[in-house]
Amino acid sequence: MVKEDKATWKSNYFLKLIRFLDEYPKCFLVSADNVGSRQMQTIRAALRGEDTIILFGKNTMMRKAIRGHLDNNPLLEKLLPHLRGNVGFVFTQGDLSEVRDKVLSHRVAAPAKAGALAPCDVTVPKQNTGLGPEKTSFFQALNIQTKITKGTVEIMNDVKLVNAGEKVGASEAMLLNMLKISPFSYGLIIEQVYDSGTVFSPAVLDITEDDLRQRFMEGVANVAAVSLAIGYPTAASAPHSIVNGFKNLLAISVETDYTFKEAEMTKEYLADPSKFAVAAPVAADTTDAPKEEEKKEESEEESDDDMGFGLFD
Repeated sequence: MVKEDKATWKSNYFLKLIRFLDEYPKCFLVSADNVGSRQMQTIRAALRGEDTIILFGKNTMMRKAIRGHLDNNPLLEKLLPHLRGNVGFVFTQGDLSEVRDKVLSHRVAAPAKAGALAPCDVTVPKQNTGLGPEKTSFFQALNIQTKITKGTVEIMNDVKLVNAGEKVGASEAMLLNMLKISPFSYGLIIEQVYDSGTVFSPAVLDITEDDLRQRFMEGVANVAAVSLAIGYPTAASAPHSIVNGFKNLLAISVETDYTFKEAEMTKEYLADPSKFAVAAPVAADTTDAPKEEEKKEESEEESDDDMGFGLFD
């Protein structure tokens, strides 16, 4: 197999990237920090049957290819500000949420390395470490409270060793390795989503129809409140204005002799307040009935216990 020269390889890469940008309207911009070649092969194999293609390259080459294609698709310019760091493309024609979940599911546990940025908090649980007493000074240097149990060092309390976003120190990394704890997991991280000329955060994929409906109703409520406050009728405030107008008409009808069909029932109730308590005696009877039955049962039980004889008979 003849190896391509550098110029031919670059030309083929440009053509491949442009072809993918034309064929696939959707893609993820992903970072691949701390992702090994074997793990990348596993991810590629898992997505191979999903009409999904992963393509990495130098940022300068990706920018050059996109800039040369802007005349045909000017919307690709929105990708240029995000081409920084160790990033690549995951082109897909499938559902973005499903492909996102599959990309993020392939993570590999990794030990802590000195100088690496911690992607998450690391807490060492209380445990018997199995280490000998000669390691006590090492734990003391890290302000970890220990005791000797059956000739081994035991950590007495949970200890937060590393904070997310901070560099892992040499002592912390050594301790985690001695305890055989691999606190971190690495995989492709989705930085941005591109869909038909729009670039947005991957968090948008978690928005459901219920969330959209709730935000829309909140907006409608705000529009209605403002419209009512300034007296400007809108479609959102019209129902409230009609109800408020009806209440005013009903109040006028109650205070005057003027009446209309919708106000007749209100006037009838106000003229005879006893109609409000029509069901009250029935409720009282139903509540009193169980009490009377309980009293009867108690009296029967007392007579049964006495067996028909008094205490001094």
